[in-house]
Amino acid sequence: MDITNKLTNYDELWHAGDWGSLSSFKTSLDKIVVRGVYGNIDNHEIRNEYPKEIFFELEGIKVYVTHIGGYPGKYQKSIKTRLKDLKPDLFICGHSHICKIMKDRELNLLHFNPGAIGFHGFHQKRTMISFKINNGEISDVKIHEYDK
Repeated sequence: MDITNKLTNYDELWHAGDWGSLSSFKTSLDKIVVRGVYGNIDNHEIRNEYPKEIFFELEGIKVYVTHIGGYPGKYQKSIKTRLKDLKPDLFICGHSHICKIMKDRELNLLHFNPGAIGFHGFHQKRTMISFKINNGEISDVKIHEYDK
């Protein structure tokens, strides 16, 4: 199943790395905003197009995205420092291919790992997370699962 036709229902796509190939995303998603970072498996084409990390604010929510980050209580030291400095409301990372949504009470942020939407890797299901941002609030958070 081609997932890109489902993504056109959203205003933006945020990708936490390990794209694999940009061509499938580029042709199908030319009408929405795509923000992303490169992952450890991504080639020079993707690394030239996307940075290692991004930080932005959208409708009152500060968002920090990088590929390898860890989880609340188990962040890499450099990531925990970045989180303390940037103070995001939402931290998104990938790498593990395991979909998780967690509240980090120590750093007062919401942590998303969307899992993996591609076919390559050890994951059994392809996953992504959708949500809404409105006036500084994150709502309607949903995990979407697709067969591999």
